[in-house]
Amino acid sequence: MKFFIVCPGGLEAVLVQELEELITRPEIKALGRSSVEPAPSSLTGGMGVEGPLALAMAVNLHSRIASRVLLKMTDEPYKSEDDLYRQAKAIGWEDWFSSNQTLRVDITAQRSPLKSLNFTTLRIKDAIVDRLREQTGERPNIDTVNPDVRIQVHLTQQHATIYLDTSGEPLFKRGWREEKGEAPLKENLAAGILRLTNWQASMPLYDPMCGSGTFLIEAAQVALHIPAGALRARILDSSNQNSTPSWKQSVIQTGFGFLRLKPFLSTLEKKNWQTLCDAAKTEIHQHQNDAIAISGSDINEKMIAMCKANWQRAQLPGLPMVRQLDAIAIRPNVDLSEGQKGVMVFNPPYGERLAMKGGDSDRPYSFGDSKATSMQKRRTSREPLVKEPIDPKFATLLDQFSKQLKDHFAGWEIFVLTADMGLPGHLRMKESKRTPLFNGPLECRLFKFEIRGRSDIQKS
Repeated sequence: MKFFIVCPGGLEAVLVQELEELITRPEIKALGRSSVEPAPSSLTGGMGVEGPLALAMAVNLHSRIASRVLLKMTDEPYKSEDDLYRQAKAIGWEDWFSSNQTLRVDITAQRSPLKSLNFTTLRIKDAIVDRLREQTGERPNIDTVNPDVRIQVHLTQQHATIYLDTSGEPLFKRGWREEKGEAPLKENLAAGILRLTNWQASMPLYDPMCGSGTFLIEAAQVALHIPAGALRARILDSSNQNSTPSWKQSVIQTGFGFLRLKPFLSTLEKKNWQTLCDAAKTEIHQHQNDAIAISGSDINEKMIAMCKANWQRAQLPGLPMVRQLDAIAIRPNVDLSEGQKGVMVFNPPYGERLAMKGGDSDRPYSFGDSKATSMQKRRTSREPLVKEPIDPKFATLLDQFSKQLKDHFAGWEIFVLTADMGLPGHLRMKESKRTPLFNGPLECRLFKFEIRGRSDIQKS
């Protein structure tokens, strides 16, 4: 079976690392041989993987970076909507789902010659409905909000690839975020950024603008060996549930898309799923008492309360080590030992978040989406991605924050996700690295700053 694992743009290389680690796990190796495509040199919005059907279950459960796990059904050349109709109708959909299940079809395109993607979507829907009606005598209904089955189609200039979505709701929806509306930072992007920082569970991690706690919760799950899909798979001990009994999250109730596809309901695949879940439970139990050095702060008291509530809904132990604190007053709450490094990571709650209001799309950037590709225009090295005049008061705050970092965080590596390419200048700090990333449709940079101690300066 061939799969395409969708991820936020810019995280392809760390997704490859994660997938290569996943397929070496004993319980996943036992499913059959799997392979991962080499990391690409450009933004592709995902990676190809080949392996047994059960590999889809494993990636849905364990991947922290993936947005969706798509099963490739066909990949053929096309010239017209009629070609796509014939290709979609030739697939044996009746082997995968029944006519009493609801459908949704989504299309992305890159340099497609077709004039209307809406009309193309209708033609593909018609093909699937016609196929099922001919084979079963009944036609499925379309549900664009809560479908049982999702089908993804990607068009290039000459080729059409049709996928069956095994994830259902996007995988960044872990199941612990109660509030409605989109989070400014997707969970899988936060997880990918943590990988880019090379943070390890034995290292202190601090988010000085923690907001609702996305970085902290993702890091805690890594440290405690809790799979990203643990809540959706319902493998956590319900006796540890700290959230209110009335709280229910739809993604937990619906789980994963593959749970509604016929081949995954066979006796063999049910057994494989149980094996994957049992192995995950065992690993969680083995690490449930591991010490973690993860902390955060935020100036907003409501954000601190939200962070604590999300931590509990994620069924993490105790309460997070967070406090209400202005960013210009932060200090490390741990002393670094000789040679130890600390990692600070944050997504500033200003500028680009304001610019995103009302403009963010629910669909994560995927497989060379033309929307994302069109944003990759040439800029000068310091041109802001979000053009907003900097407020003088905010400039003063950044200057004070920079001084606090230099005075108190020697030995720490600072990572900032922002859409403002001028941030290093505002902080009066020189970045040691910058990584292009996409937060939904918004092009950003992950800046890395290294705060050197006196001993480091003397050595140089």
